[in-house]
Amino acid sequence: MAEFTMELNDEQKEVRDWLHGFAADVIRPAAAEWDEREETPWPVIQEAAKVGIYSLDFYAQQYFDPTGLGIPMAMEELFWGDAGIALSIVGTGLAAVGVLANGTEEQIGTWIPQMYGDASDVKVAAFCSSEPDAGSDVASLRTRAVYDEAKDEWVINGTKTWATNGGIANVHVVVAVVDPELGSKGHASFIVPAGTPGLAQGQKFKKHGIRASHTAEVVLDNVRVPGSCLLGGKEKLDERLARARERAKAGGERVKNAAMATFEASRPAVGAMAVGTARAAYEVALDYAKTREQFGRPIIDNQGVAFQLADMRTQIDAARLLVWRASWMAVSGKPFTAAEGSMSKLYASETAKKVTGQAIQILGGNGYTREYPVERMHRDAAIYTIFEGTSEIQRLVIARTLSGMPIR
Repeated sequence: MAEFTMELNDEQKEVRDWLHGFAADVIRPAAAEWDEREETPWPVIQEAAKVGIYSLDFYAQQYFDPTGLGIPMAMEELFWGDAGIALSIVGTGLAAVGVLANGTEEQIGTWIPQMYGDASDVKVAAFCSSEPDAGSDVASLRTRAVYDEAKDEWVINGTKTWATNGGIANVHVVVAVVDPELGSKGHASFIVPAGTPGLAQGQKFKKHGIRASHTAEVVLDNVRVPGSCLLGGKEKLDERLARARERAKAGGERVKNAAMATFEASRPAVGAMAVGTARAAYEVALDYAKTREQFGRPIIDNQGVAFQLADMRTQIDAARLLVWRASWMAVSGKPFTAAEGSMSKLYASETAKKVTGQAIQILGGNGYTREYPVERMHRDAAIYTIFEGTSEIQRLVIARTLSGMPIR
């Protein structure tokens, strides 16, 4: 078990600097264009694949970093470049985490490489959990998977929404209900390859922010997948459902469902994304405050501006430390006894919204225009308090964990 440290080692620093260079030289110059186009930035993803950033190997190296800091460090640097483009580059990772968290070794080896493709033929993947009537309330999922024993196939019907890469993905990881009586404990995850009959893209959303990332509905109409596409396999699922039924009868402990296992593993990473966006806005505001003159002196000479910048930097550093702590705890196998994962996501996402708003205020009228990037950063930051568990849900998780009470 690695000791918790606030200092990156030499190898991590080298990777950080490499990622920062890519973010500065490739991502940031393209940010405004792809935000306006509201399209997946395939050329940028391909460039990331060429240098090895968009690849299974790179993701695995960071995911299995024994300090736990590989993923948050990478997320911060890429999202410092631009949130929309960065999400297009890392969005496949959520589906990959879903397979890693729930799949067999054979499934991991089969499907994750197909999620990325290679530099000459880039692929993407989508994790499909939310539904029109079930976002934070995962117990209300309606997408149903029914086992056809005669053909050893699962038949899936339902509509998913807010899916990053939904409909354009080479691999979809779909969370569906297999036992409605068990509520959220009766869920399972399935692989649905592109081109499967009955799989279609629904509405593509025009969003307030992260507009370079494709977000759409995914419609599943009598989609049939082989039994081998059930993550974890039928035997493991039957055992888990049997335990859930026994515990339900006895009023026993909660059993984690497939979607929540994925979200718990990814929340500190989302916090790191928020830190990257907040840091980017802070740096723009700091540089502007040093050079912008009013009444014969730089505006940073005024306490009203300088104190805002001091608070912004303090909040960013505090958010990063919460993210790093949660990431280290996760990789070290330490339980989140105080919901530290949710704490990191909550504080970092709220910090991103606040800091980007303060950056606009410091830039004044310029900050409100698209001539400066803080306007886009502020729009992008809004998503962090919404996706993968709203701030209100994070507070609910924290409160329940601290109190041991079923707070509603």
